Amino acid sequence: MTDFEQIRILDNFYQTSSFFPMPVVLVSTLAETGQTNLGPYSLCFPHLIAGEGKYAMMLICREDSNTAMNIKRTGVCAINFIPDEKKFMENCVVLGFPGETTEEKMANSIFSLLPSMRSDNGNGGKYPEIVEESIQIFECTWDKSYPHQLIHGCDNFLLKVDSIQLKKKFKDAIIRGMDDKSFPNLPIDYGFRDNIYFWFADVKRPYKIRIPEDKGTNLNTVMYAAKRFDPSVEWTEEACGRIVTVPRIFLKRVFEGVVNAAKAEGVTVITGEFMDKVRDKRSEEKNN
Repeated sequence: MTDFEQIRILDNFYQTSSFFPMPVVLVSTLAETGQTNLGPYSLCFPHLIAGEGKYAMMLICREDSNTAMNIKRTGVCAINFIPDEKKFMENCVVLGFPGETTEEKMANSIFSLLPSMRSDNGNGGKYPEIVEESIQIFECTWDKSYPHQLIHGCDNFLLKVDSIQLKKKFKDAIIRGMDDKSFPNLPIDYGFRDNIYFWFADVKRPYKIRIPEDKGTNLNTVMYAAKRFDPSVEWTEEACGRIVTVPRIFLKRVFEGVVNAAKAEGVTVITGEFMDKVRDKRSEEKNN
C-alpha cells in the first residue's frame, strides 16, 4: 500500500502541482531611459557549466516584462544574488508586480546600486548597475547564437557569464576552504501557490557528507588504466592513489585532464604533488 496520490498537473506545475525550491535573484537591466531596472526572478539556473568561456545561465521570464524587453534591446544584464533577509524578500514581491514602468518600479526599491564592474567591450560602457547588498553577482551577455525560444508568452534567454563578483569573505571561503559557517544565507522561493502569499523557506546551516570510499576503484585498477591511457606519460603509485575514489565511469575523463595538463607543462612523470596541483583548480590563487 503506497502513501502517494497523483495530483493533476497544471500550468506553472513547479508551483501549482509540486514543491520546487528555487533561488531568488534580482536581474538588473538597462531601460531605454538609461535607468537600471530590477526584476526579481526564480526561474534562473545554470545551463552550460563546463568548457572555458562557455559558462551560461538560463533565464525564463515573461516576453512583455521590462527585463525581457531590455535584454533583447541591449543584450546585457546582471544577476544579483541577494541575502535571505525578510525586508529584501518583501521588496522583491513589490518589485515583481507586472505593468509598471522602470521609473515607477524603482521608486519603490530599497536596494542600493553601484556601477557595473565590467570594462567597455564595444557596448559603449552601457551596462546595468549592480546591487550593492548582493552576496555574489553574475554579469552576463545574451548569447544570441543559442536558439531563442518564445513559449507560451515566456522568453528563454541563454546568458553567457562574463564575470562573477563575490563579496570578499565568500571568495576567501571558496579559495581557502569551506566549513559549515562559510556558506552565505541565500533565499529559497517555493513560489506563488495560493493567490495570497509568496512562500520562502528559512535556510538551515549546510552539512557535509563524505564521498564513500567503496564507490571508487582499487589502486591496481587505476594504475593499470593509467599506463594504458597514454604510454608517453608515466604515473607514480602515489599519483594513482589520489584518484582511487573516482568512480570508474569518470576515470577516462580524469586521465585526459591530468595528462593534458602534464603535457602543457612538459611533465612526463605524474607525481602525487602534481596531482594535488591539478586537482586544486585554485592553487594559483591560494599562492597570491
